[in-house]
Amino acid sequence: MEKLLELAAKCCDHAEIYCQDSETRSVIFKNSRLHGIETQLQAGVSIRLIKDGKLGFAYTRNLHDPEELLQNAFNSLEAGVKADFTFPFTTNFKELKTMSESIKDVGSEDLINECSRICDLLATTSGEISAYSGISHEKLRIMNSAGSDLSASNSCGTVYGSVGFPGSGASISRVSHGTEFKPISDEIIDEIKLLFTAANKTANVKSSRMKVLFMPNSAYSLNWRISAAVNAKNIYDKTSPLCSKFGEKIFSEKITVYDDPHDNSICLARAFDDEGTATSRLPLFENGVLRNLFSDLNYAGKLNLKSSGHGFRTAQWCNDPVSLNPVPAATNLRYQTGNKSVAQLIASIDRGIILENCLGAHSGNILNGDLSLGGSPALYVENGVIQGRVDNIMIAGNIYDMFRNVVDLSNTAAAGFQSFTPAILIDDVKVASSS
Repeated sequence: MEKLLELAAKCCDHAEIYCQDSETRSVIFKNSRLHGIETQLQAGVSIRLIKDGKLGFAYTRNLHDPEELLQNAFNSLEAGVKADFTFPFTTNFKELKTMSESIKDVGSEDLINECSRICDLLATTSGEISAYSGISHEKLRIMNSAGSDLSASNSCGTVYGSVGFPGSGASISRVSHGTEFKPISDEIIDEIKLLFTAANKTANVKSSRMKVLFMPNSAYSLNWRISAAVNAKNIYDKTSPLCSKFGEKIFSEKITVYDDPHDNSICLARAFDDEGTATSRLPLFENGVLRNLFSDLNYAGKLNLKSSGHGFRTAQWCNDPVSLNPVPAATNLRYQTGNKSVAQLIASIDRGIILENCLGAHSGNILNGDLSLGGSPALYVENGVIQGRVDNIMIAGNIYDMFRNVVDLSNTAAAGFQSFTPAILIDDVKVASSS
């Protein structure tokens, strides 16, 4: 890496080297039987360079020829991608404990035993039981011509249990993860069994407006739209409806959302982003008021702002960071929780739907906040009691309307896609049923 950076610094204005080395091991059980064991090793080096205000990029899996990689990056300058930034000199950032060395001692037998244990605990249900357990650890190093030389090690242990409704494709599932590999808790198993049992019978509901309880597994559909609205790219492109609304009240005062990359209890904690910018807790909405956007170096430069430390090599359908350029991304979205348990929220519903999981989160105009979701599954509640599972149901609306009608949030949060989200109870939501 040092040689590559030295070569690049001689012939361009600014240069950055990114190196990543990771290992992932996982076990999957389907229908309570071992389905697969997988080990994935991933390593590589990428270079970004800036010359005459243009950005070049190239990557390789094996740095056996630094000069060839550098030439590839120079060739990419012909695309004419404008660079409105330079790479940062970062020396001051928070020290985080993001690596548990014990995770390297976890073997396939440990992963198999945990999946088998989950299947045994869920065996009292009548559904299709699946389980997953896996571990990963990675090393990152970022160097640039400004003088930064940053290293980080991260680990993650993930455990998942699910009970599916035969023939439906819907299931009740929960995931648990952290920097160490730990068995899934009895409380999580009990919640899966409780909800599956309550939903194992069917119920009918007529189309109308009613309360909807978004559980953590379905709340990512809401988070997706929040993230899009405060992404610096969409602010710059003027495709976000919040472009000129900073400091204004957008949602109910019950909604406080922030990104917290310093939370050591989760796998995605980072002291600096994939561009070497120091990270920090970033409030996005405080009591419903829009406070900040999140940005990388590129779009912060275009907006004449300072990067918020959210330049990450990520994509919706790709987990290969070496091959990606950084983009603005919130990787640890959090909500300020409420004061009631999930059970208390359910008990408060006179008539409504529990949206345990959903289909179609990608549909609708995400930037505008629109959504149209199928229940997968959805449970009908009447007078605080779950009546059963509802088939062929759609929930539609706009997050800017829905988040003005928040009744409450649960007092606990659970892992979701790049987030920890509580259950969110919303009133006056349009529910369409074929019953």
